Order: sequence, then C-alpha cells, then structure tokens
Amino acid sequence: MTLFESWFGHTLIAPDNVWGLLAVMCLGVAFSIWLEQKYAWASKISGAIIALILAMVLANIGVIPTSCVLYDDIVWGMIVPMGIPLLLLQCNMKKIWRETGRMLTIFLIGAVGTVVGAFVSYALLHGPFGDAQGLAKVAAMMTGSYIGGGVNFAAMASQYAAGEDLTAAATVADNLLMAAYFFVLIAFAGMRFFRKNYGHPLIDEVESGAASRDKAQTQAASFWSRKDISLKDIAFNIAYCVIVVWVARMIAGLISGLVPENPGPLMDFIGKFFGSQYVWITTISIAVASLLDKQVEKLHGSQEIGTYLIYLFLFVIGVPANIMTVVTKSPLLLVLTAIMVLINMIFCFLAAKLFKFNLEDAIIASNANIGGPTTAAGMAISQGWAQLVGPAMLIGTLGYAIGNYLGTIVGIILGA
Repeated sequence: MTLFESWFGHTLIAPDNVWGLLAVMCLGVAFSIWLEQKYAWASKISGAIIALILAMVLANIGVIPTSCVLYDDIVWGMIVPMGIPLLLLQCNMKKIWRETGRMLTIFLIGAVGTVVGAFVSYALLHGPFGDAQGLAKVAAMMTGSYIGGGVNFAAMASQYAAGEDLTAAATVADNLLMAAYFFVLIAFAGMRFFRKNYGHPLIDEVESGAASRDKAQTQAASFWSRKDISLKDIAFNIAYCVIVVWVARMIAGLISGLVPENPGPLMDFIGKFFGSQYVWITTISIAVASLLDKQVEKLHGSQEIGTYLIYLFLFVIGVPANIMTVVTKSPLLLVLTAIMVLINMIFCFLAAKLFKFNLEDAIIASNANIGGPTTAAGMAISQGWAQLVGPAMLIGTLGYAIGNYLGTIVGIILGA
C-alpha cells in the first residue's frame, strides 16, 4: 500500500476521477514529447520511454491508480485501434516497392529473422519463465514490434492482453534492448571488420566532407515541425479512423461467428487470424493508402494525430508496472528480446553480404525492423546518409503493415 492509499483509502487521484486521470495522462505525454524534442539526452532515451517511466513512478508512489475505466475501456479499447489506421496511411505499397530498392530486400529478410528469433527464444525460455502462454504473448508482441514498431506492439498487446504487469515489463525490456542495439549499429559503421567486408560509399562520402551533416541535422530537427493542417483535415482523420475500426470489427466479428465450436487446426487458425480486428484494420488501411494515394496525400496531420494517440497508450502501459515485477520479469524478457534482435541482425547482415549490398543498407534496414520508420530515418539523418532517409521511412512503414500479420501468426502458433 502506498502512502496516499494509507492516508485517503485510495490513490491521490481516485480511479473514478476520469477527468483528473485524463489530465495527468495528457500532461505526462505533453511533457515527454517536449523533452524528446528539446534535449539530446531525452531524444536518445525517447519520449516513449520517458512517458512510460513517468507513469510507472506516479503509479508506484500512489498518485494515480493502476487500473480504471480510462485505461481499460477508453485507451485500450478505443485510442489504440484509432491510432493504427492513421499511421498506416503512410503505407502506400506501390511507392514502397518502387522506391526502396536494395534496402527492402534486407528488411524483408530481417523480418523473417525476427520471426525465427521469436520461435527460438520461446523454445529456450518458456520452461525457465514458468508461464508459457504469457511468454507466447510477449513473443507475439515483440514480433510485431521488431518488424514494425510501437504501433504494432500496441496492437499485439491489445489483441493478446498479456496482463498489465507483464506487458509493462515487456515494454521496459523491449525499449532497453532497442536503445542498446542502436548504439551497436552506429558502432558497426566505424568497425574495421564491417568496412572490410562491406561496401560503404556513404560513410566514405561523409568522412571526406562531401556530405553536409548540418543539413541532415536540420532535417531531424524539422521532422515534427509545424505543418499545414486545417479543421477539415482533423475532421476527416478522425472520421476515417473511426470508420476503419468499425468496419474491421464487423468483419472480424462476422468471421469469428462462422467458426464452429470445436474447429480443426486449420479452421482454428483461420478463425483466429481473420477474426482479429487488427488484421482487418491493417488490411483496410493499406488498401486505402495504396489505392487512394492521391486523396491521402491531401490529408494532413494523420501521422501526428496517430503518433499522439500511440503516446497515450505508451503512458498507460507504464501505469500498472509494479517495479518489483519489472525487476523480476525483465531479466528473462531481456534475454528474449536480445535473442530476437541478434537473429534479426544476423539475417540482415548475411543478406547484405550475400547480395553484395552496402553496409549502410544493412544498418538502416535492421534499425527499421527493430525500431520502426522514425528511428531508422533518424539514424540515417544523424549519420549524414541523407539519401537513405526516404527509403528508411518507407520500409519502416511497411513494417507497420506486415508486423500485425506476422505477430498474429506467431501468437497463434505458440498458443498465446
């Protein structure tokens, strides 16, 4: 029991005080985004981690509750599904296939590595972990996250409901490992072994002074800068994401209702896969982004609104994180994420070697798998590889799409 609970009989802000909790959540997310964009140290940690840690601290000292209607029904039930279609509006498949070139090949092979890593890590750890189904759910979440990014983690966490403490512990392990891996990738760019075995024209260009690092840094600073957005854009974005979720839920419910009570393995797989609202949210969103690309280009603000909604989710998953649970559960989850990242890395760099692709392509493609489009583009920017920024964003966005499919498949096979 926390100090505030011993004083008042409940947390400082009671579970039924929805407006008070909403104020804390929105303020926490705003503060995290401000820090991320203001300070270099915060940018390295990421606003997502800051929001999660802030929520975890507030919950563990008794300022906010660990469970309430706001978290369970509104954020998990509405905000997460709404955020995904908005972010997937960037996923124009025609543009991705046309413009990403060699990096796309490495990225897709890396995605296979992530799936292989999920099965290997589960096989090695489900015994010591003690909760095979819980670990299967985490493996499914990490598969989505390490192919796409935080948006896929949110979708898989919502779909499989691994439990509040376990989900929070998995998030901590995920982000700690991801941050460490980014430093490893940057180190690879300077290692003699990798320079000897891979071509590295962009690294040479930067080191010779032909590339302008200042210009690249300006791109990074302006990534989330003010953009042209109107009231109509906001109205259309909100209407679009709500309609997509509504239609996806109807289709998923219809298919689930057609599955018999005792289906065979094939029908069970079909029912679970096509009965997932997130599979249909993803499918509908990709179709809209690819077939109505001219209309989508005129719609501003979808990425910003979608990202903000996912940040609200990231704050909420930090709330139930009991610190002792994180300490006791995270070590094995760190091992799971480390295995998945290691196998992804091996697949990416072997693919680059086999097809004689450049070192820079392998580094950015693996980053796009593990971190998503923004971290991959950010690394390309920070290293001065400006011509890789666009392809990094495109393949990372493709990861948003396929991450939900592959995460769902992994979860079904492992029995999540």
